[in-house]
Amino acid sequence: MSLAIDILTLFPRMLDGFLSESILGKAIERKLIQVGVHDLRRWTTDRHRTADDRPFGGGAGMVLKPDPVFAAMEALMRPESRRIYLTPDGKPFDQVMAERLAGERHIILLSGHYEGIDQRIRDRVIDEEISIGDYVLTNGTLAAAVVVDAVARLIPGVLGEEKSLTHESFTRKLLDFPQYTRPAEFRGMSVPEVLLSGNHAEIEKWRHARQVEKTRQVRPDLLK
Repeated sequence: MSLAIDILTLFPRMLDGFLSESILGKAIERKLIQVGVHDLRRWTTDRHRTADDRPFGGGAGMVLKPDPVFAAMEALMRPESRRIYLTPDGKPFDQVMAERLAGERHIILLSGHYEGIDQRIRDRVIDEEISIGDYVLTNGTLAAAVVVDAVARLIPGVLGEEKSLTHESFTRKLLDFPQYTRPAEFRGMSVPEVLLSGNHAEIEKWRHARQVEKTRQVRPDLLK
């Protein structure tokens, strides 16, 4: 059974191009993954389709109201659903988390907006809170797109070259090795001889050494 993802957002049109292009678009077309995008305002009950309100206690900005979010979750929920809220104060998203989520059957992603969401949503209808980085976006729709892309590419059949999944950054806690293609000589710069040798054992050894070297320079925390 393919993975199904439902995204709740106030800005569904932001995802139109993202979900129809490139590898992800082809995966959806081939039904390897199912993605539904839902306007949260659909579950509002007033004529102005109000999904947010001022926070109790004062403060700047607006907060997503609990009633449309609860109604949306209840409409989309399945017994196997994993409900995730995208927020700057969530747990950092990484490759290990992406691999775990790729094993789920149904994920609901709630995109945070404005100053956040009513705490009662987090207390009652959210299973997990995820952050894609230590920065703040105008809304969480882009964060939802990042999670969808990282998870979808791990679904069997989505990538044409499955071997690439085992050779890329973070898969083995190492950053990726340098890549080269034709021509072998370009503006005085040459491709390393080992890559032209045809000796696959030596190539693998060279690539691993470059991975360790780059990781030590750029992300030494991964080596710990």
